[in-house]
Amino acid sequence: MTTMLERISASFTDRKRRRNAKPHHQNPVPDTKRDAVEGGFDGSSFTGAVFNLSTTIVGAGIMALPAAVKQLGLIPGLVMIILCGALTESSVVMLLRFTRASKSSTYSGVVRDAFGGIGRFILLICIIFNNMGMLIVYMVIIGDVFSGTWSKGVHYSGVLEEWFGQRWWSTRPVLLFLTTLFVFLPLASFRRVDSLRYSSALSVVLAIVFVVITAGVAIVKFIDGSIEMPHLMPQFTGQQSFWKLFTTIPILVTAYICHHNVHPIENELKDPSHMNAIVKTSLLLCSSVYIATSLFGVLLFGDKVQDDVLANFDGDLGVPYGSFLNDVVRVSYGIHLILVFPIVFFSLRLNLDGLLFPHAIPLSFDNKRFCFVTTILLAFVFVGANYVPSIWDAFQFTGATTAISVGYIFPAAIALRDTRGVATKKDKMLSLFIILLAVSCSTVALSSDLYSIYNNETTLDEDPLLS
Repeated sequence: MTTMLERISASFTDRKRRRNAKPHHQNPVPDTKRDAVEGGFDGSSFTGAVFNLSTTIVGAGIMALPAAVKQLGLIPGLVMIILCGALTESSVVMLLRFTRASKSSTYSGVVRDAFGGIGRFILLICIIFNNMGMLIVYMVIIGDVFSGTWSKGVHYSGVLEEWFGQRWWSTRPVLLFLTTLFVFLPLASFRRVDSLRYSSALSVVLAIVFVVITAGVAIVKFIDGSIEMPHLMPQFTGQQSFWKLFTTIPILVTAYICHHNVHPIENELKDPSHMNAIVKTSLLLCSSVYIATSLFGVLLFGDKVQDDVLANFDGDLGVPYGSFLNDVVRVSYGIHLILVFPIVFFSLRLNLDGLLFPHAIPLSFDNKRFCFVTTILLAFVFVGANYVPSIWDAFQFTGATTAISVGYIFPAAIALRDTRGVATKKDKMLSLFIILLAVSCSTVALSSDLYSIYNNETTLDEDPLLS
């Protein structure tokens, strides 16, 4: 009699480029077949895929965009948001085209086709480090929102502390542990990315709630004349301020990274030919949210906008019901990040499993391995969130290295390699431009970050009042 595992396995059919695969515990799946079945089950809708991809894009990076736009100046900042969105669309569409040509079904598969096992290994490491860093940042911010945080000796109260006072269950470690156990673990237990479509839809709605409130407060204050005109162009106070402009590039890049979840989402679609339209729709939606957040965030807070604009919603907004709106913004964004967590975790788990067990049967068919990898990753993220020193330094360094590699360098390098002979002259020219831009911006951003850290440490050592 056909076993349940064989019946499920037989349902895996790549409608475009892949053969049926029937994995069995006694016969490990070769690397080439592993890519063909790792994606999941068929049947996802266009709308569900848009929500899942949009949730992958809109994470914690949105809160750093107003500060990045303030530093660049309003006009160049908004132009850069649009440019990064266009480059992201080009890189994803190009990546999908070469994926089909190589008859692969995963990002790592098309990279292996172009650069062999070493290229696949480097890509998986980049995705793992990028996603792990993002998840730790998400958990840190969730702790900041609900339990509060300390910064430069000043305590910023969390929402739960303000509402209920100090309680044992609202302390940071306990709250993060309870959230991991009762929220992240159940959501991370889904074996299909399409199962997260409803949580992703709610996540996108909550991001829009944040934009609507920010826009509403900014418009009210603009009408009563209490908003100053923001700087339209960057303000230079010296050579260091010029080079510091490049540190905004990793922030913008990180805000658009979604390449690691494109293939799992495509593999579950009823009609994979819709994937290009899904990418364009998602990027248009997210770019609109990013532009509105940056524009109204800069208008509302001006030069006082923080690296994390959420920190600006801790004081008096100067409008009726300001305290209530502050709480709504913080709670909605905290829940938004909680719902973003599982969609990023899904990709992290798949890629780590692909790195550690490249010839095993698909993860969704092995209960013990699935539980083991899920538990280990959640524990690692939980520990990291309790000891990470600075989330924004992490944003800049991961954005300038792993995020740029995953989002731009690898797709462009695949086109330049062109092992299948499908790249056009336009593809190669665009790929060369993307690589030169990515490498130069990454180098300058890293150098500027390291210089700033060294400069701050030197200042603290020389000035006893600051140390």
